[in-house]
Amino acid sequence: MPDGVGPGPLTEPGGPLRRLLLALVGLVALLVYGTAGYMVIERWGFLDALFMTVITVSTVGFQEVHRLNAAGEAFTISVIVLGVIGFLYAFGMLVELLSSGHLQGHRRVRQVQRRLDALRDHVIICGYGRTGRQAAIELTQSQQQFVVIEWNPDGLANVEQDRVLHVLGDASDDEVLERAGIGRARALISAVDSDERNVYIVLTARSLRPDIYIVARSSHPDSAEKLRRAGADRVVSPYTLSGRRMAALAMQPAVVDTFDLLVGGADSSMRVEELVVGADARRARTAADLRRSGAVLLALRSGDGALRVGPSDEDVLRPDDIVVAMGTRAQLTALAAALGPASAGH
Repeated sequence: MPDGVGPGPLTEPGGPLRRLLLALVGLVALLVYGTAGYMVIERWGFLDALFMTVITVSTVGFQEVHRLNAAGEAFTISVIVLGVIGFLYAFGMLVELLSSGHLQGHRRVRQVQRRLDALRDHVIICGYGRTGRQAAIELTQSQQQFVVIEWNPDGLANVEQDRVLHVLGDASDDEVLERAGIGRARALISAVDSDERNVYIVLTARSLRPDIYIVARSSHPDSAEKLRRAGADRVVSPYTLSGRRMAALAMQPAVVDTFDLLVGGADSSMRVEELVVGADARRARTAADLRRSGAVLLALRSGDGALRVGPSDEDVLRPDDIVVAMGTRAQLTALAAALGPASAGH
């Protein structure tokens, strides 16, 4: 499975690697059996008994260490039979492991897991249907790292087609969210088709990361409040949004086109971003100070959640305030530098 990680056939119970390890354990047990047998039956020392067991199991044909009595000969026959069976079984498992492609698949899974472990400040998308797929497209255009969690066959088909980094499993499972790096993620998007599953996913994610920002999809209006109570910071209804967008396009198409260009236009030189005021400010900064970067300040959100649209030059910024600004990449970079090295997209 491309760019994905999940339970694999290599190490699962009954997998070829498990069977090969079982065969090797059996060979070690055979060495113990033979050594102990010769020490008890023939009264040999440990080294002589071990040497006799090794040359017997390996069928190299060396002469026995000491002459064997009748009981020793019978015991040697059992060692030879068990040794041949054990070696044939181990050899068969090794050939299957090398020829079946399981080893290459296991190596690919380990490489994907290393990519997941290296993710920092990424977004987790739960569900890769129409909504989750569109969210992934928007994040890709914004050059934002993300990982998808999916187990639905239709969603997995889309995942394989788009070759996106993903984790195979149920997003409401603690272990699956941990594999997706929820402890290091900046946000989680719960976009599965079932409102009930979205509630479970939000509850699980909130219990694992109380501070993570969660956006959840709601197919029915009655589910929105349940998702908020479960811990979602924002609840989005695709049907409500599409209705608003259609009405806006009918009344003010130029306004909608402008916002689409700024927010989702990959080829646009102008962008809209939000930045966090750094906590290591040497002096109090005002909106006038930030405007020297050339970026247009659209809004300020203070720590208590109050939103000021079109801030005046005298407005003072405090650490952890959020600045929503519009400008070119160079202007936004200059604005981020003015906000302090701790600034980052929120």
